[in-house]
Parts: sequence; structure tokens; C-alpha cells
Amino acid sequence: MSPTFQIHYFSTATSYTGKQTEHLPAPLPLVELFPLLESQYPGITEAVLRSCSISVREEYVDVDGEEGREVVIAEGDEVAVIPPVSSG
Repeated sequence: MSPTFQIHYFSTATSYTGKQTEHLPAPLPLVELFPLLESQYPGITEAVLRSCSISVREEYVDVDGEEGREVVIAEGDEVAVIPPVSSG
């Protein structure tokens, strides 16, 4: 079995992908996550990911910053795609 990590989708990300969770190949540099998801779910970057927070190993990460270039998602890691939370 190939090494994988688990990605969890919440709210609009779940609606867009039709999934709450799935396994993707590991290791994967964090900067390659959005292009990979875009290839599987065309339009997801603009519709969902641009406004989402991403966590890797239960820590929020800045995908577009320096941290995004350094983080590598490893086998067994958990990643979450968390859309903005509104209150009211």
C-alpha cells in the first residue's frame, strides 16, 4: 500500500468535493496541495481554498507564506480544510 495522509473537508469544502475525508499520496510539499486538489476538483481553488484556513498536524499553516514552502505533509499526517467561520 502506498503511503498516504488524510485530508478532512469542512462546510463548503465538503459540499464542493462531495466528501468529508479522503486519503492522498504522501509525502507532499504543502505548496503542492492546492494544485493537487485543483486537478481533482476543478475550480476549488477559487471557490473554496482561497478563503480557507489549512491545518497540518493540528497546527494552522500559512500556505502562501514561507511556512508553506517549508512544510511537507508526511505519511499519516492529518490535514484539514477549514472555511471561514461566521458568527451571528
